[in-house]
Amino acid sequence: MKLNTLKPAEGSTKTNKRLGRGAGSGKGGTSTRGHKGAKSRSGYKRKSGFEGGQMPLQRRVPKFGFTNPNRVEYKAINLDTLQQLAEQTGESAITVEVLASHGLAAKNDLIKVLGRGELKSKVDVTAHKFSATAEAAIEKVGGTVTKL
Repeated sequence: MKLNTLKPAEGSTKTNKRLGRGAGSGKGGTSTRGHKGAKSRSGYKRKSGFEGGQMPLQRRVPKFGFTNPNRVEYKAINLDTLQQLAEQTGESAITVEVLASHGLAAKNDLIKVLGRGELKSKVDVTAHKFSATAEAAIEKVGGTVTKL
């Protein structure tokens, strides 16, 4: 094999459509852009959401409600999940890092422990928030609750 014999694979290259090179080329005159209008001009860029002058969907649909920009989102972890994790890993201290390493939360998630399910093993739980029932259930089996 020699460098001067290398060729691209069959059908992998195409010749460019040469626009505006005279009437004889078949692609002269309007250069395949049709007549007049924004799309025929140079520098035309379609705005996202533009529907050819028809009232865009974004403006047709009624708007309602409110999104609070200061909302604090917590990742909910229930007691049954903590029990399952304690059985699998055998750890007595469950922290945010432990939950993140086992894929139950992302490392930057704020975590709230909720009271669904039953906790049988004694665990020390560290999280950002606890529901009253979760806190009571953890302390009932002899574990401790630490708020970050």
